[in-house]
Amino acid sequence: MPAKRKGGAAKRTAARRDAPADEAPEFPKSRGIDVPSDPEESDPSDSDGEDGDFEAALREMAEDQGFGSDDPDTFGAEEEAEEEEGDSGDSAESEIHSSDIDGASSDDDLDGEADSEDDGSQASDEEEAGSVLVRTASRSTDGQRTAVGDAEEDADQRSKLLDGEGMEGLTIDDFGRDIAGWKEYRKTLPQIDPGYASDSSTEEPANTIGNVPIEWYADYPHIGYDIDGKRVMRPATGDELDKFLANMDDPDVFRTARDETNQLDVKLSEEEIDIIRRIQGGMVPDAEFNQYEDTVEWFTSQTMKTPLSGAQPHKRGFVPSKWEHKRVMKIVRAIRQGRITRSGPKDAAPKYYDLWADAERDGAADAAAQGGRRQLLAAPKLALPAHEESYHPPAEYLPTDAERRKWLAEDPDHRKTNFLPQDFGSLRTVPGYERFVQERFQRCLDLYLAPRAKKKTTQLDAEELMPKLPDPRDLRPFPSAEALVYLGHTGRVRSISVDPTGLWLLSGSDDGTVRLWELITGRCAQVWNLRDTVHRVAWCPNAEVCVFAAAAGSRVVLVTPPELCDDQKQLVSEEMVRAGFGTAAAAGNADDADDDDDSLPVSWDMPTSAEQATGIRVSIAMHRTAKSVAWHRRGDYLATLTSEEGGSAVLIHQVSKHKSQRPFRRLKGAVQHVKFHPTRPWLLVTTQRYVRIYNLMQQALVKTLQPGVKWISSVDVHPQGDNVILGSYDKKLSWFDLDLSVKPYRSIRYHTQAIRQVQFSRRFPLFATASDDGTIQMYHGTVYQDLNQNPLIVPLKILRGHEIRNSLGVLDCVFHPIQPWLLSSGADGTIRLWT
Repeated sequence: MPAKRKGGAAKRTAARRDAPADEAPEFPKSRGIDVPSDPEESDPSDSDGEDGDFEAALREMAEDQGFGSDDPDTFGAEEEAEEEEGDSGDSAESEIHSSDIDGASSDDDLDGEADSEDDGSQASDEEEAGSVLVRTASRSTDGQRTAVGDAEEDADQRSKLLDGEGMEGLTIDDFGRDIAGWKEYRKTLPQIDPGYASDSSTEEPANTIGNVPIEWYADYPHIGYDIDGKRVMRPATGDELDKFLANMDDPDVFRTARDETNQLDVKLSEEEIDIIRRIQGGMVPDAEFNQYEDTVEWFTSQTMKTPLSGAQPHKRGFVPSKWEHKRVMKIVRAIRQGRITRSGPKDAAPKYYDLWADAERDGAADAAAQGGRRQLLAAPKLALPAHEESYHPPAEYLPTDAERRKWLAEDPDHRKTNFLPQDFGSLRTVPGYERFVQERFQRCLDLYLAPRAKKKTTQLDAEELMPKLPDPRDLRPFPSAEALVYLGHTGRVRSISVDPTGLWLLSGSDDGTVRLWELITGRCAQVWNLRDTVHRVAWCPNAEVCVFAAAAGSRVVLVTPPELCDDQKQLVSEEMVRAGFGTAAAAGNADDADDDDDSLPVSWDMPTSAEQATGIRVSIAMHRTAKSVAWHRRGDYLATLTSEEGGSAVLIHQVSKHKSQRPFRRLKGAVQHVKFHPTRPWLLVTTQRYVRIYNLMQQALVKTLQPGVKWISSVDVHPQGDNVILGSYDKKLSWFDLDLSVKPYRSIRYHTQAIRQVQFSRRFPLFATASDDGTIQMYHGTVYQDLNQNPLIVPLKILRGHEIRNSLGVLDCVFHPIQPWLLSSGADGTIRLWT
């Protein structure tokens, strides 16, 4: 075959070279070749061109595709030979390579030989084939398929196909170029019945509302919106009575499911009902699936019937090995010489034990590991004999009669010594020790039963275990020394507060007075006698007004100190405090309180004329003792805490309208402290063990901090609002990161007594803790803007100066709003300024 292709190609090349230039080969018309055409050249205006140009283009395309030769006669002969081969040969023998076609077009001798070789097979195939449909054959390596057979037989075969004869398993290749016949044949095919295997997951829903939950529109007349933004209305449905009557008449009501997306009632098929039943029964949904099918051994059943190599086996596979012979003779000689004997029965247990064999072996291993130094864990030694064990001890070691009777009366296990010292004149008179055997036996038991272990300790330096913290001198400024002491109170000073300007200081004491101090000089400017224990004083944080609140006994008073600020500021302060008197707001508040089933235990009262002369403008009376007062950052709202249990313990008051409200109906646990968040509408309610943060706008619980302490004493929020510190009566300080967890980020326990107060500085990265041990501990606490960096907490200084009275030390501390100063008050009745 290679020679044939080579000769045909040579003759075809020679014919092309010898052919005249003006003669063009004629392109065959019945080749069945699809000639590609350029869409730009298919313009109808080009149809008027000359026929010669069109035929020349066809010839060039035929030559590019490798069909025929340059001689028209040879081309025609080649076509006839191919038709004869197509009529007589079967489908297997009709695949002709393009190289064979080219060779057959120019080499007549080779064509004759090929025809003579195929005469016998063609004749027998024609008799067996009969009138069978002529299939297509591969014409070239480019994958082009052409029809073989003449046009009359193809037409007869197509007519038989359209009549329905032999319609099974036909493809588009069986119709050739008859596209219309293929379309007609497709119409006669049976329709596809979608069953369980059909996939409906890609079907478009009838209601094109998008991927929106349908329950969002349960209360609306429409079920969504289409792509143009128009409403998709809900289909009209009857009421429940109509639905009941329809279900009574419908026999398929129990096999109908509601499609909420398309608003249709879908009837389940038998296959779907069977799937539901199988799923409810815990079985495989597909009934035809066999989950216990036998395992098919795909590889182990295929045994190799031929060896890996066809080489002949080596001679050494049949000759005894001399090396095996030498090894066997060596063992035989050892047996003859008695060096190898049969092993007898092993003893069940050894007769003797070496108690320290393991210690020696371990010591040898340790010595090898440590470079030759042998470390043995020796047996414990007996104590050396003392003076009382001498046969002639000194007189002071001999027991008296009373000591002898006491020793005999004691239990033998509780005696300090198991003998009494005796004095013998000489060593010869010393008798044998009567408990010698018993003590030796006890000694052996101690050696055998006493557990021994080698403890390996590491030598660590205490400084290496300390965290690497910056030097406190690099973190200045912070309060470090006592600068001023304020004297005047005769009882414990429970609370202090500094006004927003930083010029004035308030203090409340057990002596029933509230004192106003000039902070720089320590001069007492004014005193208010409230005739009851003052638990808390607090300045209003609004710098535009000059108002403070004081909780004394069962009432909270609002005071505007006279002659403390200019006339304009004094006027604004009094208008804000007195705006609620005589207005409709106060009347509405009273009506609301009367209408409520659980009326608020609050009344806004006008103080007496004597109290008004001192600056007291409003008195808020409560049913129980007011323990705490906290201002909102805007200065118009005030939160109070009373000793009452339940939801009425926490109240929020609006100063400008004289309104009070109860944010909680009930509260879990006894409330210890309340505080507003500095940046968010949150309220922190502290109980004995938890700190609950509520959102006042949404009226919901945000989170609950779990410090893990027994009793919480105080709480404060960082000015940025993301961190909280908490002090407890069990001497612990807990730092919380609200963005991190509800558990403490860091717990510190440096105080020796209960922590009474914790406080953040509003201007500097400082916070302090006051304790009953009489000390104030100063810390540096930097909070970074980077969320990946933890806060830096560094202990700075311990401030000592307050005296401890009745187990009470420092009760309150507060930072200066502008300077890095700290003020503290204690049970000794003094107030101290630390700078």
